[in-house]
Amino acid sequence: MTVPSQQNTSLTDFVVVLLEWLDERDVDPTQVDTAFTVLADHRSRLLLRVMHTYDEEITLADAAEGVASRETGKPIVDISADHVADVYISLYHDHLPRLVDAGLLEYDQERDLVTPSTL
Repeated sequence: MTVPSQQNTSLTDFVVVLLEWLDERDVDPTQVDTAFTVLADHRSRLLLRVMHTYDEEITLADAAEGVASRETGKPIVDISADHVADVYISLYHDHLPRLVDAGLLEYDQERDLVTPSTL
């Protein structure tokens, strides 16, 4: 999928390119709906990017630090513990369950470990 550069791309252009890309594939519409639903929130996308970067199981606390760092653009040492705790809570209660339900991540609550799905 070739997307025009971000500076020159309107939302309409982006959607048209995305729809054309989807039209070229035989994708189940419910999968597309689920993908758009779980990707609708920026923090969920950041969590997936963090997990893709590590590509192994990590603690939810480490994932929260990675998300906090990416969303602020700062190294973890420059982010308040309160902010990281807020990210952790939102991941635990909102984003992680949705991504687990969609089959994109696995979560071992006993060990507090998040793992990329092995689909």
